[in-house]
Amino acid sequence: MQVVILNYNAGNVESVKNALDRLGVEPMISDKPEVIAKADKVIFPGVGHAAPAMAHLQAHGLDRLIPQLKQPFLGICLGMQLLCSRSEEGDTTCLGIFDAPVCRFQPDSQQAVKVPHMGWNTLQSVQGALFQGLSPQDVYVYFVHSFFVPLAAYTTAQCVYGQAFSAALAKDNFFAVQFHPEKSSQVGSKILENFLAL
Repeated sequence: MQVVILNYNAGNVESVKNALDRLGVEPMISDKPEVIAKADKVIFPGVGHAAPAMAHLQAHGLDRLIPQLKQPFLGICLGMQLLCSRSEEGDTTCLGIFDAPVCRFQPDSQQAVKVPHMGWNTLQSVQGALFQGLSPQDVYVYFVHSFFVPLAAYTTAQCVYGQAFSAALAKDNFFAVQFHPEKSSQVGSKILENFLAL
């Protein structure tokens, strides 16, 4: 099985690679369309800013390739947000696979909601292939993000941080999570295993 981690000059590629290594999978890291197109699975991780990340995708023709892919595809954090229609981060037009906006968290005056949302949080209303074998009441994962996707028709898990937001999305062969499975201990490893088994 050939797994490709999409490299687009955003952080966190190595930690995803290390998580896959621990599962016995040796991924390739590439931004070459011909390599990505032939992969059995594609993972789109990211920590960074939406606008330069999209610019890198466009410069390499990946903005045209990604929506055409038919193999299982997993977006993580910024990778999830870039699969949506538009981001308030830099007023960026994204890939449009999920017809949903990306919005910025607004801190509140009581500081109950600080930006970014950073740390461990529990998922709710969990469903779908990525969460097979996990107790729906016991999915505790690690987040670091300032922007979020509101609840949508594609939401397969949600989280509450000041308000409910999409923690996971799924549509056809495209899956996405706002949290970092590679940093989410055994639960995150199980989610990655489930993706690899698709």
